[in-house]
Amino acid sequence: AGFKCLTFSAVNFYRSIEIMKNIIRLFAIGAVAFTGVSCEDFLSADPVNRVSAEAFFVSESDLQLYCNGLLESYCPSANTIGMGDSYTDLTASKSGTDYYKPGAAWDAGKQTGWDVGDWRSIRRANIMLRDMVRAKENVSEAVYNHYEGVARFWRAYFYYSKVKTFGNVPWIDHVLDVDDALLYAGRDDREYVMSKVLEDLNFACTYCSTDTKTYKNVINRWVALAFKSRVCLFEGTYRKYHKVNPSTNQPWNNKYESADDFLQEAVDAANTIMTEAGLKLHNDYHALFTTSALGDINEVIWYREYKTSDGLNVWNDLTLNYNTSTASQKVSPTKALMNMYLTTDGTPIESDQVPMSKEFEGRDPRLSQTVHAPGHEWTYGGVTGPKPLNFTHVVTGYMFMKWSQEFENNYTTGRGDNSVPIFRLGEVLLNYAEAKAELNNGSLSQEDWNLTVGALRDRAGVKNIWPEDTANYKPDQWLIDYYAQAEGAAITNLSNTILEIRRERVTELILENLRVDDLYRWHCANLIALRDTEKGWKGVYLSADEVKNGMEFNGYTYTFTAADTNPNNYCIGTSMSDNNWTLTDGDHGYLVYHEDLRFDERMYVRPIPSAALSLNTNLGQNYGWEQ
Repeated sequence: AGFKCLTFSAVNFYRSIEIMKNIIRLFAIGAVAFTGVSCEDFLSADPVNRVSAEAFFVSESDLQLYCNGLLESYCPSANTIGMGDSYTDLTASKSGTDYYKPGAAWDAGKQTGWDVGDWRSIRRANIMLRDMVRAKENVSEAVYNHYEGVARFWRAYFYYSKVKTFGNVPWIDHVLDVDDALLYAGRDDREYVMSKVLEDLNFACTYCSTDTKTYKNVINRWVALAFKSRVCLFEGTYRKYHKVNPSTNQPWNNKYESADDFLQEAVDAANTIMTEAGLKLHNDYHALFTTSALGDINEVIWYREYKTSDGLNVWNDLTLNYNTSTASQKVSPTKALMNMYLTTDGTPIESDQVPMSKEFEGRDPRLSQTVHAPGHEWTYGGVTGPKPLNFTHVVTGYMFMKWSQEFENNYTTGRGDNSVPIFRLGEVLLNYAEAKAELNNGSLSQEDWNLTVGALRDRAGVKNIWPEDTANYKPDQWLIDYYAQAEGAAITNLSNTILEIRRERVTELILENLRVDDLYRWHCANLIALRDTEKGWKGVYLSADEVKNGMEFNGYTYTFTAADTNPNNYCIGTSMSDNNWTLTDGDHGYLVYHEDLRFDERMYVRPIPSAALSLNTNLGQNYGWEQ
């Protein structure tokens, strides 16, 4: 039942049965309604609509095989999780993504995500829900309900992604036939779709098995509950901080669940895991991201397994991607990210204008477990010693190390075997804390805080201070000012508790593919373009002496003059055009890497692709993206 990168997918097996039966009723019209491909293209693509295939979906092993095929096809990859925060407000990249570039002129013609393959995942879940009834008389009620829960988990999983991307989308809960009225129907309201997503998740959370020995590292009740806590926190806070549905620019209709309803559902799902799953925080934060044996760590709920021993050859290239100048976007920490980390005494830093070599002293240990710090070693060329910075790999002077396995083979071939957590207790605790803090404008108690944010800070080695303890808590003016720049900040006053939970989501979860979703739901995505300086990302702070004579770090010296041809050199000048470096104060100051970005209100949802609209005008376009 475990996910081992199967070479034979149950989905493909079922497809082969369909073909062999030669009962081919194509769903070409339906596919064309959702995509820009022609009928001729689709008819030659993998378009089976309905078959009898009585030989399949009749036993528990059939259900398990099909679900393993879904897992093989749709379990998030290492790069999806580990590189998912490449384009945020807190990470710099060498050229950004076209969606945020002013000159890219993003429009419906460039948008994808509505093609045949983009809807096939939902269709596959609906096929299982339609055809698994053949097994009902052959398996126990508990087994049947478990696998129905798995299928409904996946349908909710796929629809959540669709809603995040496009807002209003068509809700399809059955396998479309060629004459189905939904083929040329319009999109359903987001609130209706998310209500149906919640129905699916509630079923999965109720009926999926808790037997993690039989259902190890596949969809089980704890996976469903963790996902539900994430989804409901997203939708509840999205409705709270966005006063209108961005697809229509109209106020929420509240015909279904309210923002508080979703927040309460998030609290309940997270609380069930916290009280019933028997999980606990692992004592080694960094090991969560660098070990292959995640199955032995009781904090992890669901993970993508990578392993290069015991005859397996399943690997990822995360180490390479964070330590290369050619295979990635040179994703780099920013000064704003560095400032998010507290000192070990639980208070914010007093100044960020310090030498990089001193910046890690007395700080939250997760900082040096996330960003390359003094004392960090590696083995390269057969020699173990201090790891250097490499300015050809990063654009801010800072380097990430959260996902790096420090073995030479990983740097030369990219064959990392660190498994990747998809859901873990650390996130669930923060989902609980935030949902309670946001619910009815604050129902988080000090006991709740200690069980969640406090527990994470205790694990990290940071003093736990309750934000409402006015005698000991020190407000962070930098953090207050940072979120005050966001579009959504004026909607509600952000309490110290909310600000500290947002800080903790950064220090605990950065580079785990959650930051962009957080910014979007908080109505703060303009920070991606605004960042913390005009047209650029702030990096290391350099004194005039360091600019003139070089910066010392971990036993190496780094220079910043345009005349130096050393590859470990930033050519600092005065041009603020893209891909150039400047200093904020002439001969010293913050290093700024320039890349002009933009964000406007319509970008909270993507445009419906023009190819889809040309085939089904009833889909309509999202507000602000009309031609």
